[in-house]
Amino acid sequence: MTSKELAWKIRRHGIEMTSLAKGSHIASVLSVADIVAVLYNDVMKIFPRDPASDLRDRFILSKGHAGAAVYAALAEEGYFATELLRTHCQDGSFLSGHVSHKGVPGVELSTGSLGHGLGVAAGMALAALRDGKQCQFYAVLGDGECDEGSVWEAALFANHYRLRNLTAVIDHNKMQSLDYCEKTLELLDLAGKWRAFGWRCLEVDGHDHEALREACRTTDAEKPVCVVAHTVKGKGVSFMENNILWHYRDPQGEFYEQAIQELELVRP
Repeated sequence: MTSKELAWKIRRHGIEMTSLAKGSHIASVLSVADIVAVLYNDVMKIFPRDPASDLRDRFILSKGHAGAAVYAALAEEGYFATELLRTHCQDGSFLSGHVSHKGVPGVELSTGSLGHGLGVAAGMALAALRDGKQCQFYAVLGDGECDEGSVWEAALFANHYRLRNLTAVIDHNKMQSLDYCEKTLELLDLAGKWRAFGWRCLEVDGHDHEALREACRTTDAEKPVCVVAHTVKGKGVSFMENNILWHYRDPQGEFYEQAIQELELVRP
């Protein structure tokens, strides 16, 4: 399976999962799908048959509301049966709406309260360096999440301790909650901020798999790395793209049918 095939499957599963659960955040799932696919398929060391392997790289989805994307990736990579994805966010399911590590092989941290993931990833990365572990830590954040002061505390911490084993990837889809980021709280020069905080920062098209692969494989002997991935909210479904209404909506009826039809037309 290629990363493009995995990204397509994440989007396809995401549409079905949010529809069946009558749950939201499908547009966030669609925007981050390529990032998640490249990391799981091409970049990270993963061990689906031994999820607790000490050799594994660690992945934290700080924007936990896009958890369906991670569940879909884990299922397709063999951590658990893909049929279980249909129970997502339903009573009794172990696949909660926001990503959870409880009973889910391959998930390192339960997230959803924005601004927490990078700090935990930085602490884990520091512990790994001191223990001499040869693994990399990846934290995927939302751009709206970067409004949180805790993100910048963690950024300072990571630079201070020279966490060369930490990579932050920003799903920069330019939207948050109920509006555009620039109308909510301007981020201004986002990449420049990370550089000012001591990180090596790269900017890429977040839907270009080759560019994502190269950027996410980049390491620095002295600095943590940040990848600002420019993405489209709702990528892959025309009426969801750059439409803030789909941050909270779930696809039902004709919207579901159209979304599935559009995805089938671009299946790799």
